[in-house]
Amino acid sequence: MEKFLINGATLEIEIAESFFSRLRGLMGRSRLEKGRGLLLAPCNSIHMLFMRFAIDVIYLDKEYCIKKIARNVSPWIGMSFCIGAWGALEMSSGEADRLNLAVGQKFKRR
Repeated sequence: MEKFLINGATLEIEIAESFFSRLRGLMGRSRLEKGRGLLLAPCNSIHMLFMRFAIDVIYLDKEYCIKKIARNVSPWIGMSFCIGAWGALEMSSGEADRLNLAVGQKFKRR
């Protein structure tokens, strides 16, 4: 678990860097707590097959700068992508708004 800062908030982020950890993602989990997320890297697209809950997906470049935000991506049927993204940070639906995230903002690794 890594700690990241943005807009005065500290987030605990799990990093999925291997093929299998990225493939598994959040499948099988029933929820994700506020202030926590899963960073899939490298990754520029996600699917929601076998997911149980909606998520916000924050697409990042290699410097952790936000390139795109996909809000409230639906379980089972949702898909999302961002051309040129390096990573996809998955968080519970509503977290992007709660944290006041916007394109161009940058996460800082603690």
